[in-house]
Amino acid sequence: MNLEQPLRTPRLLAHLQNWLAEDLGRGDLTAPALIGRRAQASWMAKQDGVFCGGGFALQLFRLLDPELEAECLVADGVAVRSGDTLLRLDGQASALVGAERTALNLAMRLSGIATATAELVKQLQGTGVRLADTRKTTPGLRELEKYAVRMGGGVNHRLGLDDAAMLKENHLAWAGGVKPAITAVRASAPWPARVIVEAETEQEAVDAVTAGADAVLLDEFTPEQLSKLVPRLRQLVVERAGSGAVVLEASGIQPGDLRAYAATGIDLISTSAPVTRSRWLDLSMRFAPAGR
Repeated sequence: MNLEQPLRTPRLLAHLQNWLAEDLGRGDLTAPALIGRRAQASWMAKQDGVFCGGGFALQLFRLLDPELEAECLVADGVAVRSGDTLLRLDGQASALVGAERTALNLAMRLSGIATATAELVKQLQGTGVRLADTRKTTPGLRELEKYAVRMGGGVNHRLGLDDAAMLKENHLAWAGGVKPAITAVRASAPWPARVIVEAETEQEAVDAVTAGADAVLLDEFTPEQLSKLVPRLRQLVVERAGSGAVVLEASGIQPGDLRAYAATGIDLISTSAPVTRSRWLDLSMRFAPAGR
């Protein structure tokens, strides 16, 4: 099995190159002391958590040393304990030192997101409800932060505005209501694109289902409200025969309330918490003594 888990896209490669260039600047001033020397290093976990980013780290090191010998010992998405060895590296000393900080920073950030996601997903075990992310991401890091959510057991919502049409309060107001907004989007969006309506009231949710929305995001409803509303919406879906299922999603939920919402019969809970509230997972890179 390939443990490097690559997301090999031209955009990602450009990001990695730019992030490495940010730290290297005009060049690592310590490099002359390392010319011609090889070195070995390993990555260690300093906390329990879920590892993510090993493959990206190796891509960074290989930008400086294409002949790097390296091994990922732990796949992305796997739980690790403090003290576990994650990667082994053998290559040009200047490359290992030059890419060390950028690679660690990225992996610690992604591992923190994966760890936080896994903690929330664990609360939903056995409910059948999935945990999704949002577009609240760090500019330039969205693709990787959403990858980390998947590695923690979550699912991805829209990557961007071109993935699905989500009609919110302002759209509905400016378009003149739920049905006109859906009609306008359906007339111009590509055929596979989903139309999602964010409903803040029971009537908006009902209108969204009857008007043919593919999904309804139920924002800041209480569990008690959803326990009554969800069966009604399911019945409306049955009555609009031939139009397919509707995904019912809840948002605006505190992490500690996940199971209460899962019991209401919804399909999906979306939250930005793993990205916006997570802490980095502490990792370190240790070099073997000179001469080994």
